[in-house]
Amino acid sequence: MIKAVLFDLDNTLVDFLRMKRTSVDAAVSAMIDAGLPMKKEKALKVLWDLYDDYGIEYGSILQEFLKKTQGKIDYNMLSRGIIAYRRVKAGFLEPYPHVISTLIRLKEKGYRLAVVSDAPRMRAWLRLAAMKITDFFEVVITMDDAKGSLKPDPLPYRMALSKLGLRPEECIFVGDNTNRDILGAGNLGMKTVLAKYGEWSGSKDSSKKPDYEITDISQLLGVLEKIK
Repeated sequence: MIKAVLFDLDNTLVDFLRMKRTSVDAAVSAMIDAGLPMKKEKALKVLWDLYDDYGIEYGSILQEFLKKTQGKIDYNMLSRGIIAYRRVKAGFLEPYPHVISTLIRLKEKGYRLAVVSDAPRMRAWLRLAAMKITDFFEVVITMDDAKGSLKPDPLPYRMALSKLGLRPEECIFVGDNTNRDILGAGNLGMKTVLAKYGEWSGSKDSSKKPDYEITDISQLLGVLEKIK
């Protein structure tokens, strides 16, 4: 019997990549307006290549971008880029459609809810707070809680299970990435649900197939009915 639903955060509850792309685009445009001597397409390619090198959560990416492209940090360009990035980011931190209504229904049905995220602790909590969904979750495990271990490493999943006091077979995991979310949770014995609405394009080569797929988070309620 399923007693708890565990969720990935980015691209499962919040459209993180859309927010990131839009924020980065705004930052580059602002730096060009401030005098950055690059075509926008070229600047975006360099910036996303740097994200590949440093990680999507790296907080000083614009500094690295300016050092790489200009040989130094131009603080006029940097400040303009940061302000534009933050302004757009704040407007895009919204849950996917039907997230809140689905979380409400899950709680009404008695399911316990948790988040297991690869995001740093403060950023994960800020996203939950910005979307006003913090109180739905009794357990939140982040990269910092798991001492830097990232999915599909079993540690973050096991920490969530320990805090919930449940066995893997009593839980279902919902995530967008087959190589991380589905692989890690499935290897531990949890039922898995692929959130195809947020599926990351680079995650489709995993040998671990999800037990279920959904194209809208509200379909999770039907999945749980089937398992009964």
